[in-house]
Amino acid sequence: MRSVPTTSLDLTDPEVVADPYPLFAAERAAHPVARHERTGTWLAFDHASVSAVQRDRRMGRLWRDKEPAAYLEPFNLLHRNQMMENEPPDHTRLRRPVAQAFGRGHVERLRPRVGELARELLAEVDGDTFDVIAQYAEPLPVLVIAELLGVPTSYVPALREWSQAIVRMYEVDPSPAVVDAAVRSADDFAGLVRELVRERRARPQADLLSDLATTELTEDEMVASAVLLLNAGHEASVNVFGNGLVAMLRRELVPGADLPATVEEMLRFDSALQLFERTATEDVALGDVVVEAGERVAVLLGSANRDPAVFDAPDEFRVDRRPNNHVAFGVGVHFCLGAPLARMELAESLGALFSAYPRLALAGEPESRGTFVLRGFRSVVVNREDVSSG
Repeated sequence: MRSVPTTSLDLTDPEVVADPYPLFAAERAAHPVARHERTGTWLAFDHASVSAVQRDRRMGRLWRDKEPAAYLEPFNLLHRNQMMENEPPDHTRLRRPVAQAFGRGHVERLRPRVGELARELLAEVDGDTFDVIAQYAEPLPVLVIAELLGVPTSYVPALREWSQAIVRMYEVDPSPAVVDAAVRSADDFAGLVRELVRERRARPQADLLSDLATTELTEDEMVASAVLLLNAGHEASVNVFGNGLVAMLRRELVPGADLPATVEEMLRFDSALQLFERTATEDVALGDVVVEAGERVAVLLGSANRDPAVFDAPDEFRVDRRPNNHVAFGVGVHFCLGAPLARMELAESLGALFSAYPRLALAGEPESRGTFVLRGFRSVVVNREDVSSG
């Protein structure tokens, strides 16, 4: 038995879910990498180790169908065929067509439309208080990603429901009800995308689904790519926006003149994605420990983003922080393909919100989603304190 640092940190503990950062700091100070006693998975806490794991090609994303495989096939199919769950050369083959489609200018083409959608949603706000998550942060990104893909807006409510159901499967210990909902949603979501892909093959349009329909990807792979883009583009954007906004409002901060810098700090300060797993394909030395072939490493992105070895005063939210070498989008071959879209969308939506309501303030304690891996708020009620209303 190897003598290795261990941790008993319970990632499902309500205390950890509510505020993991003090506990991360203690773990990070004790050991940059430790074996989790309950699961046997290695946990990486510091910025250097988290970055090293993600850059090391011997640390792969190796998908294994979840069991029972027959029942979970709709969920497994979406993940088995997506770029995030594969390594080169399959990852390269799956990523290239999507990257080329993004490179055709779809993101910048959408910038004016994102601003327009943001203003339309804000114009619908009625009363002195509103839920900035339900009425703004949540509908906006799904409208944007639907428009990018070419999904009719009539499906937007269903897209939100399907996306939220599927990503709940990524938590540490999903309940049977969560599993059932994810399977149903994966099946429904895939059915819609298959129908739309077939339509685009017959009648191409100026959207990303049309671009994908002309590639060498199989239909299953196109479906998986579209669902990944929607889930990542929707859930991450909602949570980054909500987490960052709450952090600013609690400190009575407003976005700085350097809006891109504020967006990067939102991404760093309270990470929407907290955990990302890799599996060693051979023995790998990671600092003072050796991760053996077949062992898993969970990189804790939120912990890395508060590492004082990299960030000055890491527990402070600085709207003008530069440099800001956060790992919120990952590093290496799995760096988030949608990062340009996320950055643009966050900047446009944040700017529109504070332009409309420069004296925005919390109206009560925000309600957490109660999840660890995908960290965010279910509800954030604010006083808009519109200047025009006095």
